Amino acid sequence: MEFRNGLSVKPKEVLRSGQVVFTDGTNDVTPNQTDCEAYGYTYNHRTRTCEAYSYTMRVQQAISNETNTIKGSTNSTETGTGNTYIMGDNNIVKGDSRNNIIVGSNNEIANGVNNASVFGTYGIATRSGETVFGGGGFNGLGKGYAQSSTFMLTGTTTDATPTSLFVNGDPNTTIIARDISTYIGYKFEIVAVRTGGTHAGSVGDRTFLELNGINDRTVSDEHIETINKTGTVSGWTAATDLTGGNMTLQVTGNATMDISWCVTANFYEIKI
Repeated sequence: MEFRNGLSVKPKEVLRSGQVVFTDGTNDVTPNQTDCEAYGYTYNHRTRTCEAYSYTMRVQQAISNETNTIKGSTNSTETGTGNTYIMGDNNIVKGDSRNNIIVGSNNEIANGVNNASVFGTYGIATRSGETVFGGGGFNGLGKGYAQSSTFMLTGTTTDATPTSLFVNGDPNTTIIARDISTYIGYKFEIVAVRTGGTHAGSVGDRTFLELNGINDRTVSDEHIETINKTGTVSGWTAATDLTGGNMTLQVTGNATMDISWCVTANFYEIKI
């Protein structure tokens, strides 16, 4: 944009907040009311800034929704939702969520959940990276009343201490159960590979375990089986922990042995 006649400043850019940044051609400057209005903008006397538009939560939602694709009726996305695809009816993606997919009806992706997908009806994704299959919610009782889901857990051990694995590798998330009124049938398919350490055996020793069971977040009945193994893997095991009503998956290796763990978690849920 060229300088207006008689003015020594001109607009440089419009920030996401709506504020217009001016320049004298070299440095950023703060415009006065005359400078601002000369270029067709609005001067905010309260903040003493020049504005291209008034920033509101609606503006923020509109900006975010530019990257979303929504097909169907009565679908909605809350503020901060981006790069999300919805096809169906009556679905909702809560705020601050990105890179998600919903196909079906009456499904939900929870606030702050990224890289998740929900298919079917009355399903709810509450973990990043989770794939959910909604089973109808017993004729519409609610979301998550009947569904299955798959997600990943990872982590490492360097000793024989039971260690909680991270949900989708997030070091801030180890709790994997959902609701205290939900009964969960589960199957964890566990691959563990030694990467170092001084314990007997070699790098590359490995095992494939399967842990399955059912719980109500207070009592768990489960079984673990070694599907296959190679090398020195004695003592490598896994179990769920229900401390405080919260479910986590804990794995145990050996002292002075570095082991990497990767788990595919399959949940089968009924809520009452």
